[in-house]
Amino acid sequence: MASSPDQLLENTGKGTAAAQACKSGSQVLYRYVGGVYLNVMYPEQNVLSALSYKPLDVDLFVASYPKCGTTWTQHIVYSILRNGATPTNIMEFMSSSPFLEFLGAEGARAMPRPGAIKTHLPFDKVPYSAKAKYIYVTRNPYDCCVSSYYHVKNFHSVLFDGTFDEYFDMFVEGKVDYGDYFAHLLSWYKRRRDSNVLFLTYEELKKDPRDCVLKMADFIDKQQYGDKLRQQPELLNKVLDSISIDSMRKLYSQLGEWGRQLANTPLEALPEAMRSAMETIKEMCTQPIKGNFVRKGIVGDWKNHFSSEQITRMKELISARTAGSDVMDLWKDADIPH
Repeated sequence: MASSPDQLLENTGKGTAAAQACKSGSQVLYRYVGGVYLNVMYPEQNVLSALSYKPLDVDLFVASYPKCGTTWTQHIVYSILRNGATPTNIMEFMSSSPFLEFLGAEGARAMPRPGAIKTHLPFDKVPYSAKAKYIYVTRNPYDCCVSSYYHVKNFHSVLFDGTFDEYFDMFVEGKVDYGDYFAHLLSWYKRRRDSNVLFLTYEELKKDPRDCVLKMADFIDKQQYGDKLRQQPELLNKVLDSISIDSMRKLYSQLGEWGRQLANTPLEALPEAMRSAMETIKEMCTQPIKGNFVRKGIVGDWKNHFSSEQITRMKELISARTAGSDVMDLWKDADIPH
């Protein structure tokens, strides 16, 4: 059940920058739906539907906390499953790799298989089956915070149009989509050795995309995909070319035009799974796009944004949230303070 405005302000902390950023006038911009903290652009009925989805035995999920490499991982899986092909357009990609919480269970059921269902749900909320497979990708908290800031500011300015300092306060207080970064990460980290979970980091993907592509292909089906890519180097190179930053930027350069077309498309002409989310999609499409959906795609951009005080606060947060866990060893070779 969604929180009331008074409850939300109490939860976010009255007087904090996060509390103010969660409101626009008297409008509450974030609320809980089914125990998940989300902005109001997520259709509530679709989120609840997503939480009740019953996975098929053949289902494959791409899971992550937002802005940790989700879209890149989706494109890698798409290319593996389709012999190095790239999506013909954004609509086709959304249908073949549906965002569960946004489109609801119907989006997952309508997905042409083989495909991959995108989700940002923590492990305790994700629709789970021991026979389904889950690829989880994470990213160091510093770069995740910076990437989240630009994504919200550039594409959802109605939710947030402030400074990085203001957004940092929201992030460390867990008052952003999907709540606390560390709670999310730890929920999946505990399952990293499960046979049906492949746990990766964004930094691994950047350092050795070839190795990560093969890991994913083996995880999905070694004989059908992993062995095939090893036996056909030209196919592996095709996959690597299709998932390059330049290739993805080319696809997402269509975003503005696609949004305009979609906003003028009659409801009955859309895939059924998208119809319940159309009001939100059209609202999003009327917002000005201020930057590239695929931004820098680098490791270490946090150094251009974090003040010394913010580094100290993040280190303290890491210490408090990860006490008793070795999760930060994921980045023991990365140049981040922790």
